[in-house]
Amino acid sequence: MVGDKPLVQVKPHAGAAKSQPMAVRLQECLDIDDGTKERLNCYDAVLPPPAKPKAGAKAAAAKSVTECKFTKEEDERLTCYNGFVESMPKLPKS
Repeated sequence: MVGDKPLVQVKPHAGAAKSQPMAVRLQECLDIDDGTKERLNCYDAVLPPPAKPKAGAKAAAAKSVTECKFTKEEDERLTCYNGFVESMPKLPKS
């Protein structure tokens, strides 16, 4: 305590990772083994899926990497992300 106020723990600023372009952050996910939950979690951290997908709604084919987050099935979402990210030109990591 400092005076009558409790000490506060400060978490590292989350904006540091977000300072990189989205494409670089997505390409970093390719370093994780393909077909794993960890790679999908990496993609989902960059492009979070909606909180609750509509039940029974069939997602249209994604036209961009940002639309992959609407694919409900995890395997299909991972395949969608991989298709776009693997075809991107390699960008320098900062």
